[in-house]
Amino acid sequence: MSAAPALETLPYDRDEAARLVGSEWADVVRSAYRWMRLGRALDARMQALQRQGRVGFYGAATGQEAVNVAAGLLTSPDDWILPGLREQLIALVRGHSLETYAHHLFADDRDPGRGRNMPCHPTAREVHYVSMSSVIGTQIPHAVGLAYALRQRSARGVAVAFFGDGATSANDFHAGLNFAAVYRLPVVFCCADNQWAISVPVSRQTAAPTLASKAAEYGFSGSRIDGTDFFATYAALKDSLEGARGGRGPVLLEFLLYRMTPHSSSDDPGRYQPADWAVRAAAHDPVDRLEEWIRRHDLIAAAELQAIHEEMDARVRAVIEVAEGTPPPVPASLTEDVYSSPHSTSMERPADGGE
Repeated sequence: MSAAPALETLPYDRDEAARLVGSEWADVVRSAYRWMRLGRALDARMQALQRQGRVGFYGAATGQEAVNVAAGLLTSPDDWILPGLREQLIALVRGHSLETYAHHLFADDRDPGRGRNMPCHPTAREVHYVSMSSVIGTQIPHAVGLAYALRQRSARGVAVAFFGDGATSANDFHAGLNFAAVYRLPVVFCCADNQWAISVPVSRQTAAPTLASKAAEYGFSGSRIDGTDFFATYAALKDSLEGARGGRGPVLLEFLLYRMTPHSSSDDPGRYQPADWAVRAAAHDPVDRLEEWIRRHDLIAAAELQAIHEEMDARVRAVIEVAEGTPPPVPASLTEDVYSSPHSTSMERPADGGE
């Protein structure tokens, strides 16, 4: 079974990419590493809890941390994030509380959605993070509509849509990209191409040389980026966001990744992925790649790197302990936050027997 080209075939210069991050690169790299380690710790712990039956569902973003952290660091408070399944880390980087997110994962009484949303489908209004839908690709026209609204209001924000390679086969992909191009809207389309639409490889979805090349047919630019390299990812997103804010119109970024875990806690990738997939994926681990660069440039001491690892694991365990000890929403809460004013929930027939 064929898959997308190996990432080592993509040309890039990591030191040059680091320069493109800008004069703030040292602080950016330190912050990025901490967030990426938090994401990795969260994925590891939540996957273990799901296997133990302590949470119902979890979709890990392992292998996608460079893209998510770069997006979280670069987007402004005026921007809107319309995620796919694996962008929760963007909300956290933008300021969403880790403890609140943990309550969402357990669907407890302190979950902002009061248990109404499926786990890994959070919404974070305070950081302009729109709840995802598991219906593939629906966030694409939502992002375009939001970008149109921003234009109508003369707002400075940009809509940033995230979706997987599988969504490029959905009707919403065509409708969204075509509309965005016609109206030159401030929207950045981010395709997290982890090479598998659950069990279907990209080679069985399209004959196009890259997913990014599809943008040209709609009338705007597209680029394929090594999404496992933080510096290349950061530079591409920075340029695209600045261009969208400056009136350059939409852009499609295809971040080529390796999915390092099952599609979700319901999936068994051993039934369809090549036997050496895990080895190939590990060779392009974005967290390890950033840490190797940090060590090579003596940016963070080895002892501090280990301390960061331990700190993030402890943070995740602490919020999970609180969330797991929080009771579920009471049944009466089902009609709360539904009506603008108190509403009768009685199903009894009126006393006069009328309808």
